[in-house]
Amino acid sequence: MEHLDHVPARRGLVIFLNGTSSSGKSSIAAELLRILDEPYFHLPVDAFHAMRSRTPVPPDQIATVLHRTWRGFHRAVAGMAAAGNNVVVDHVLSADWRLRDCLSLLVPQDVVLVKVHCSPEELERRERARGDRPSGLAAGQLERVHAHAVYDMECDTSDTTPRECAGRIKDFLRDRPSPTAFEQLRDGRDQQLL
Repeated sequence: MEHLDHVPARRGLVIFLNGTSSSGKSSIAAELLRILDEPYFHLPVDAFHAMRSRTPVPPDQIATVLHRTWRGFHRAVAGMAAAGNNVVVDHVLSADWRLRDCLSLLVPQDVVLVKVHCSPEELERRERARGDRPSGLAAGQLERVHAHAVYDMECDTSDTTPRECAGRIKDFLRDRPSPTAFEQLRDGRDQQLL
C-alpha cells in the first residue's frame, strides 16, 4: 500500500437519524452502509455508552457521566466528518441541549437530518420484543425528540422497511435542497439569541 503524505482535504457528509429508542434508526443505518456508494461509518450513541467501563457510578453522578458521554459522542462525530469521513449517526435528541451542541459543532450544510418515527403502538411492541430497554422508554421520549420540528426528510418505519427507508435517503442525497434543516435550525437559534 502506498504511503500517503498528504490526503486531500474534504468535509464528510453526516446522515443524522433522529428518533426515539426502538424507532428503527440502527436498522436503517445498517441498510445505508450496505447500499451507499461511498464508505460511511455508523456511529450510534449506544456504542459510546457501551464503551464505558462497568465500574459502578454513584447515583448522584449518573447524570454527569451521561452528559459527558453525549458531549464526547457529538465531538467524535464532528471530528470524523471534519477529517473527511462520511458518517451515519443514530441519536435521540430528547434534550434540547443535545441539539444545540450538535448545531454548534457540525457544518450545517453537510448534515442531512432525518426524522425516524413510527406509531406509539409499534414502539411499545418493539420494546417488548427487544427486552433490553426499560418499558415505556420510547414513549417517554416521544414528546421531546422531535420538538424542533424541522427535518430534511422523514421515514415512518410503521409500514416502511429499513431497506426502503435507506433507499429513500440514498435517493435524497443526490439532490439535497438548501438550506438544510441544520442551517434553518441554526439560523433560528441565532435569531433567538439576539
